[in-house]
Amino acid sequence: MTDSDFLTRDFLTRTRVFYDAIAEDYAERFRDSLAQTPVERATFGLFAELVGRGGAVADLGCGPGRVTGLLASLGLDVFGLDLSSSMLEIARRENPDLLFVQGSMLELDVADGSLAGAVSWYSSIHTPVDELPSLFREFRRVLAPGGHLLLGFQVGDEPKRHDRPWGHDVVLDFQRRQPGMIGGLLETAGFELVSQTVRAPQNEEQVAQAFLIARA
Repeated sequence: MTDSDFLTRDFLTRTRVFYDAIAEDYAERFRDSLAQTPVERATFGLFAELVGRGGAVADLGCGPGRVTGLLASLGLDVFGLDLSSSMLEIARRENPDLLFVQGSMLELDVADGSLAGAVSWYSSIHTPVDELPSLFREFRRVLAPGGHLLLGFQVGDEPKRHDRPWGHDVVLDFQRRQPGMIGGLLETAGFELVSQTVRAPQNEEQVAQAFLIARA
């Protein structure tokens, strides 16, 4: 897929520009965040066990690759995908033994049914709600029967706007969603919900966090 192919939708362009601008600050700010969140680590452990050791997994919207690296440490055969070239540069620097590619989650250059698992960890939050059915169908397409999908997102009904983070001249809305709505869309796309975890806000968080695992 060429650079122009996956930037045809305006929201993809906005997302890429935003993360290209903040990549280094973002990576530093959240470098150790998983070490402080046992619920998230337990969720990744469950996902890895469901997929099975050596299972082929895509970390979709991988950012600086911290989740990709964790999934690899759990025994999964994982690669990362992201829109942002700046994020991918960090991911490759931090995880030199892993594969990272540039592209859009909505148009994956992955064969039908070729993955045992897929992760969208706070990356579907930039997809407009009317595009979510297409996104989840694409996730379903690349997963083998019985493959597992893990989604992470903030709970709520109103978006959180990030305006000029760390002084960078960019702005982006982070969509908050209700787990029931996301679960319904996943079922419509052909998934079966396996688990749903909602964690209370901690530290500086303003809202609860939701983690859904679904089976293709």
